[in-house]
Amino acid sequence: MLIQNAARSALKLPPLVWDPKLARYAAWYANQRRGDCVLEHSDGPYGENIFWGSGSGWTPAQAAAAWVDERRGYNYWSNSCSYGEDCGHYTQIVWRGTRRIGCARVDCYEGKGVFMTCNYDPPGNYNGEKPY
Repeated sequence: MLIQNAARSALKLPPLVWDPKLARYAAWYANQRRGDCVLEHSDGPYGENIFWGSGSGWTPAQAAAAWVDERRGYNYWSNSCSYGEDCGHYTQIVWRGTRRIGCARVDCYEGKGVFMTCNYDPPGNYNGEKPY
């Protein structure tokens, strides 16, 4: 959460606050992915960032750093990602209206890697709207 709040602070946005309800939802969904480790969204009521890493050494801070690093591919003026780049994880993190966060991490079965998810409320990333 520190990395995500640092990205928000750089834009003078209020910090995200840990929410146990969102963390329970994240844990519930991460456990659904434990068997296959597929990067598939829950399609739930919250904003959501998901991460997969091979092996077992991945930390939540590394997932958050990868998401925040997407800012390099985000163009605020056109409100779009550079060609071939992802930036939606970053824009969810810095979505002005988002206030709460809850995350979870699981080791996937049969050594299939690590799955992590963070959920955000209120959600962001609405088409045509700038994050901040």
